[in-house]
Amino acid sequence: MPKAKRAQVVTLSKTKSKGKDGKAKIIEAVREAVNGYNYVWVFSVHNMRNQYLKQVRKDFSTSRFFFGRNKVMAKALGNTPEDELRDGLHQVSESLAGDVGLLCTNDSVEDVQKAMDEFSADDYARAGTVATYRVVVPAGEVMRGFTKEAFPNNMEPQLRELGMPTLLRHGKITIDSDYVICEEGDTLTPQQTQLLKHFWEKMAVFKIKLISYWHSSGEFVKVCADDESDGDNQGSVSSDSDEDME
Repeated sequence: MPKAKRAQVVTLSKTKSKGKDGKAKIIEAVREAVNGYNYVWVFSVHNMRNQYLKQVRKDFSTSRFFFGRNKVMAKALGNTPEDELRDGLHQVSESLAGDVGLLCTNDSVEDVQKAMDEFSADDYARAGTVATYRVVVPAGEVMRGFTKEAFPNNMEPQLRELGMPTLLRHGKITIDSDYVICEEGDTLTPQQTQLLKHFWEKMAVFKIKLISYWHSSGEFVKVCADDESDGDNQGSVSSDSDEDME
């Protein structure tokens, strides 16, 4: 005879909350870094890619990066002149809008700006990115890249599933007429981004945009206008979780 199903009582007071501890740790870490470095930068990341961010972190190996909820980072710095950790830091908190992070460093303003200006990396676009140019596959045998390399014939079903009207003729993937993968200005779909990847078309550029900085003397400088920093942050730093990237 099957056992009767009974409602189970869960004592909520016994469940552990990790969120509070996580917030406290990042507040402590941010405050420690602010007191240990001369500069605190606010920055945004365009087309976030972990492998490129790791390279930037390597270039700034003696500095510290912070990504987290803006409210938590702002609390660490102080939101007003009355509760700010150090003079002028409330202005940094006011710059924490949208998907942004903090860089604490002793490197000079010129060195930081030069490093960020020079570093960029091309990558494949993700769904939701706006196409920067038109991509057309000419009629005939389907080729890709500047070297016009032919696709392996076992990829024909995959290309067809992504919307291309392909046919396999004599072991070669072909199309009977030109096929437009995307037009400039299109908001790319998952199918389009997969096709662009297959055709080795990189439309995304990983780039760090510097917004403002604070110096331990209390000086605060805005280096990027608000409308400039609100550009395409597709795939940028997430503000849904608190994380100290060391």
